Amino acid sequence: MVIVTTIRRDVLTLPAAELGPDNPLPPLRPLDELHRVEDRDGLPREMARQIGYEPLRSLLPVPVRDGYERVREPRAIDSLVIENDRLRATVLPGLGGRIASLLHKPTGRELLYRNPVFQPADFALNGAWFSGGIEWNIGATGHTTLACSPLHAARVPAPDGGEMLRLWEWERLRDLPFQVDLWLPEGSDFLYVGVRVRNPHEKPVPAYWWSNIAVPEERRVPAPADEAYHFGYERRLHRVPVPSYEELRQHPYAADYFYDVPDGRRRWIAALDDEGHGLVQTSTDVLRGRKLFIWGAGRGGRRWQEWLTEPGTGGYCEIQAGLARTQLEHVRLEAESEVAWLEAYGPLSCAPEAGEVEARLEAVLPRADVDAAYAAWKPYADTEPGEALATGSGWGALEVLRADWKLPGTPFDESTLGEEQEPWLHLLRVGSLPEPRRVRPPGGTLVAPHWRDMLETAPATPLTEYHLGVAQWHAGDRAQAVRSWERALELAPSVWPLLRCLAVADREIGDHERAADRYAEAFDDLCRERRDAGERWTAATAALGREAIEALLAVRRTREARSVWERLHPATRERGRFRFVEAQLLCAEGRRDEARAVFEEGFEVADLREGAEAVGRLWERISDEPLPARYDFRMR
Repeated sequence: MVIVTTIRRDVLTLPAAELGPDNPLPPLRPLDELHRVEDRDGLPREMARQIGYEPLRSLLPVPVRDGYERVREPRAIDSLVIENDRLRATVLPGLGGRIASLLHKPTGRELLYRNPVFQPADFALNGAWFSGGIEWNIGATGHTTLACSPLHAARVPAPDGGEMLRLWEWERLRDLPFQVDLWLPEGSDFLYVGVRVRNPHEKPVPAYWWSNIAVPEERRVPAPADEAYHFGYERRLHRVPVPSYEELRQHPYAADYFYDVPDGRRRWIAALDDEGHGLVQTSTDVLRGRKLFIWGAGRGGRRWQEWLTEPGTGGYCEIQAGLARTQLEHVRLEAESEVAWLEAYGPLSCAPEAGEVEARLEAVLPRADVDAAYAAWKPYADTEPGEALATGSGWGALEVLRADWKLPGTPFDESTLGEEQEPWLHLLRVGSLPEPRRVRPPGGTLVAPHWRDMLETAPATPLTEYHLGVAQWHAGDRAQAVRSWERALELAPSVWPLLRCLAVADREIGDHERAADRYAEAFDDLCRERRDAGERWTAATAALGREAIEALLAVRRTREARSVWERLHPATRERGRFRFVEAQLLCAEGRRDEARAVFEEGFEVADLREGAEAVGRLWERISDEPLPARYDFRMR
């Protein structure tokens, strides 16, 4: 009996950490991005050009997501399941549309690395990210800002007369709508994934896409290439022979290998166990790049593996597919155009040599069949969705209202507009930002040129000047941003957000003493103004306090830094990231034994940044002994 392809709601229950509130301070500092190349000499011309093409310089308008901790409790996570008699895919629409599981039903084999927990960590461009499954990375080099955010989801007619699961959202870093259509034909061993990224603007924009597939670590990873571009965390990119499985197992540190797939070769990558069973991913040729990421055999890589899941569980590596040869590039998407392709994911069993894999793949899923599936899917990309299954953000609806764009297949309905969009909808319709109904930290700022123009012509209230300054800062007009913030100070009932912005500006020009003065004054004002111990005020106090202590310690004003520390909420001071701040403060005060005692008592910096070395550097200042394993996150 053939089981008809179905899409249904389900619940996935996992030990999970709460995401917590977003950081309310606008991310004004330059992006701390590990994945950049410092020397492009010797690289192919196209690669070098695309590495230098419009790299992301700011997270604005996206907030930093750093409110999570590491306390995990069983929590129900909404999921959507699409399955036929061969495959079952479990999708998490509230967490970036991640495919958490892809189960081959006849053999009972899980084809992906399925993380047994949900534990956010600081790997996304804006913070919170989690490992496992298949994620859809759009925006810029790195993990998408949508990793832990909801997408819209709905049923859509499929080319074979069945149903597809459509996911779609508005990517805010580049202001691009995108969609991911999951299609599982009846009786198929392969999940088809149709992807489309659209540029509705009247000018070209940089585009970026990598489908990131986590697979169990002990896998051989063949691909149709003899050479690869190796990228380590020393920020160098160079061409090497594709390493053997044994060489990869012995590699001490985390590394990326971007396979140099020759033009004309079929695009695919596989991950097979010792018996030759595993997953293969293939696509139409537009999805050009293929990549392997390993954590390395060193202590730091093992620690990161534990950090992202449960100690004692199996590790993982990542195989990936992207629009460019390397993940360090952005491609040009012309005005009012789109880029689209089809991917296929399914089981494969054969010897792990590239020639054997390609022959077996051609036997079970011919290249011509993938091209035909793309041709069949493409006319359905514009089909309007049917039953809604999940709701994403309201940012797409706001942009569609502003520009009156028509985006068939991906409706951004006005009903999705919410509290975050409310003041900007008012600016769009009335020409002014509404005064807040109660005292609270300001919300996020929209920084695209059209919103900046609206702010410049709106009545110059203190709140408008604050947001205008943030938009000007993002545009690179730093002097004008400072003038806007200084004008707002004269009349603003709440000055700490403005003083904090001015403090960041001072740090950027190297005036660290004045930055410390303004941070101290900003924190004083926040403590006078905060109304309660609610989530927003607590998040603002923690974020501003952390920055203020860092700025004060930079100019050796330890007494004032201690004063800021003492006025943080007691629960904030107990969080792991603030125990580390306490150790830094103790060290600066010359109390090295007490700083070491903080290490010995143990702490976990929940939002430790990928590649961060601050914990190890502090340990070197307070101890001559080797860095304890629990604090060793070195990636180079």
